[in-house]
Amino acid sequence: MTVHLHWFLPTGGDGRTLVDRHAYAANPVDRTRPVSGVRAPDIEYLAQIAKAAEQLGFEAVLTPTGTWCEDAWLTTVALAQHTERLKFLVAFRPGVISPTLAAQMAATYQRITRGRLLLNVVTGGDSTEQRRFGDRLGHDQRYARTDEFLSVVRGVWRGQPYDFDGAHYQVEGGLTALPPDPLPEIFFGGSSAAAGPVAARHADVYLTWGEPPEQVKEKIDWIRSLAEREGRTVRFGIRLHTISRDSSAEAWRTAGRLLDDLDPESIAAAQAALGRSESVGQQRMLALHGGSSDRLEISPNLWAGVGLVRGGAGTALVGSHAQVADRIEEYHSLGVEHFVLSGYPHLEEAYWFGEGVIPELAVRGLLSRVPASGAPILVASGR
Repeated sequence: MTVHLHWFLPTGGDGRTLVDRHAYAANPVDRTRPVSGVRAPDIEYLAQIAKAAEQLGFEAVLTPTGTWCEDAWLTTVALAQHTERLKFLVAFRPGVISPTLAAQMAATYQRITRGRLLLNVVTGGDSTEQRRFGDRLGHDQRYARTDEFLSVVRGVWRGQPYDFDGAHYQVEGGLTALPPDPLPEIFFGGSSAAAGPVAARHADVYLTWGEPPEQVKEKIDWIRSLAEREGRTVRFGIRLHTISRDSSAEAWRTAGRLLDDLDPESIAAAQAALGRSESVGQQRMLALHGGSSDRLEISPNLWAGVGLVRGGAGTALVGSHAQVADRIEEYHSLGVEHFVLSGYPHLEEAYWFGEGVIPELAVRGLLSRVPASGAPILVASGR
């Protein structure tokens, strides 16, 4: 089993800082303290990242969903015109769109891009955010609705009229006249008891945030056992940031500089806001550092500094290129196949990883395809 490497499109903005540009703009007090290096998510900049990811050998790029992001469907189908092979892992919320329409959109997307769509289903762990989209269901009800939603999507992809009568959806003769070819793989995450069975029934790839290896193994064992009861096999992925440099000392200095723009008040406010999330995965991220910046290396080369102020994926692999490759190899040995990576800023960090870590992974025989561009890479069958 080789690894699949994916990068990230910062459609909510990017820069050389962890300060959230939306929170900064909304707070008049914070405006007295200028933040440098913030980049708007215009299509020209995102195209630079997408082209770099493709050239460096990443298979796909994840595009987020939410209030503060550009629409993932529209943005990525535009970027598909700037790339040739790169796939797009499009995040979307099943509760705010018809499942039959979503199935049709996916089919059209596959034809337009010649099969470059992957789907990241985001059920949603924040009721405040969900209400912005008109969704008033509670946490567990949202996962029950996602279960039905994905049943309908897979049903109408068969190309024959499909009926469904559930608590959340009633569909009569649902149809995708031209089903997508190939069917998009479905990536799905969720750490709660309500999420596990949905992943087991529908996910092609179960995606976890970057917890220490022993905790990731527990999740893999949990989802794998649930999938076996469903008669299914699920593959596994992990979502991490990366800070990879020519030396470990340089990488850790870079991590430290990311915290320079933050003050205790900003961290406390961010932790309070994140603490109100209903997402079990988010609460697990917060527990890794407990809101303290005293000890952020929570496992060898695994740094929780991002999670002090950013929601979602809150950990980064930090170290020399060989050390970051070591950690990827460690997660891979647990059964992780897909690595969805990112870094601040995303353009530069894509090159640091692509030119530093990807050759290390290739030498260890962990890549099925070596990038055609860039420096020559020696591929060996083992380490």
